[in-house]
Amino acid sequence: MANRVRKNKITFFVDDDERAVIKLKMDKMNISNLSLYLRKMALEGRLIKVDYSVFDNISKSIDGISRNINQIAKRINTTSSVYKDDINQITKRQEEVWQLLKSILSRLL
Repeated sequence: MANRVRKNKITFFVDDDERAVIKLKMDKMNISNLSLYLRKMALEGRLIKVDYSVFDNISKSIDGISRNINQIAKRINTTSSVYKDDINQITKRQEEVWQLLKSILSRLL
């Protein structure tokens, strides 16, 4: 106990149903350490799990836009011409990213 950072022990009892609910909430948060979970709940009152997978779509769209812009820049440097289809393609991709961002914002609010 002398080397412990947390030296104060708190003990409490729960019934089987309460234990099952605690376990279920831990599983939802992907936390396997009961002590960590209970400490965070006692200190912070709640845990929030953020789903960052939405940002994968944005990242892919931005990568696509970057590739398109690079291809267009190479073509302009080679031919000294800008094509309307190129501009339309960039505009379409930008709109996709904008829609994804608005979707994320609506989920957060």
